[in-house]
Parts: sequence; structure tokens; C-alpha cells
Amino acid sequence: MRYDTGFPGGYLSPILVRPVREQLEHDRVIRLLQTKLKRKHEVAINVGDEQIAGLKIGPGQMFPDLVLTSQDKSHKLEGLIEVETGESVNHLEAMAQWAHFGRARAPFHLYVPASAVDIARRLCVENQVSVSEIWSFHSMGDQTRFTLVQRASGQPKPSPERAAPKAPEPKRAAAPAKKASQPAPKKAPAAKPVKKTAAKKPNKRK
Repeated sequence: MRYDTGFPGGYLSPILVRPVREQLEHDRVIRLLQTKLKRKHEVAINVGDEQIAGLKIGPGQMFPDLVLTSQDKSHKLEGLIEVETGESVNHLEAMAQWAHFGRARAPFHLYVPASAVDIARRLCVENQVSVSEIWSFHSMGDQTRFTLVQRASGQPKPSPERAAPKAPEPKRAAAPAKKASQPAPKKAPAAKPVKKTAAKKPNKRK
């Protein structure tokens, strides 16, 4: 493993020389991710010694393994991905690359072997790396499985497409309020018939 410390800008930029087997696995995972993500993004990759998709972060130019941009004309930066192998999950790599990728104006996703997940988490904490997602990968033969193992709590969810605003519905005339039914007036009790008393005839004097 070899690191070059002569990066313009004053911070370390590790140039890692991986064992051949790890380098082949590293490049294979990058191409798998490119195929997987190209449905939603424009995906540029830096494989091996190639430095095609550069990104200005801070005072210098850096080259993540995958650079995701939007598929429209704006080509807005939508994400950075760094793929590591067992040899490259270490303190110097976290300090010199991950920490800077985490400061970019786009989510930073880190892919590490399943056996290195705990180490990667610890290095992110120790080096204050702002990582949006950490993924593990595990290969069996020709099959590679990717598993999301950590997501930043403040990571926004992709917003659904906004529907066109509906025209305001015409206001309906308010129905007249029903008058409260008044109780029927009580009937006055019928007057009792007055009994007529026969007038007494005056007594005739004899």
C-alpha cells in the first residue's frame, strides 16, 4: 500500500496500490453500481488509474469512484460514491478522502465489504465524516449483494412529483338555515258553561 502526500491544497490524497485481486473486485463493484444506478442518474466512473470524472472540493480536484448527476440538461450533482476494499478501510483514507467527499453539496455514499462495516462506522465518527449512507457488499461467485446498513437521520427522502394545482371549486350558496320549529301554542281551556238560575218571580201581595 502506498500513499502520495503531495496533493495540491495541503491535505493528503492517498494513492492506494491494492493487491491485484482486490483491485479487480473494486472495479467490478464500481461497474455493477454504474449499471444499477444509471436508470435514475447520469453515472460517471473513475476505474483503476482513470481520472475522468473530476470534482472540485475545497482547494483541489478529487475523483470519487462514481459521480451521479441528473439526467436533464442541468446535470446537477446528485451524489458521490466511494467503494472501498479491505485494504482501503483505514484512518488515512477516511481523513484524506471520505471527510472531503462528505463536504460536497450532494449526498455521499460509502460502500465497504461486509466484514469492514464496524470499522467504517468508527472511522466516520472519529474523522467527523458526513456520510449519507453506508452500504455493505458481499460477493459469492458472480453474485454481489448490496445491503444498506446505515442512513443519516437527517437524510431527506426523495420528494414525490408534485401534482398540478387544482382549480378552486366554485363556492356553493349557503342553504338558508332552517328555522327552529316553534312549539304550537297551547289551546286555552274551554270555558265552563255557566248555569242559568231561574229568576225568582216577585210575590204578589194579597
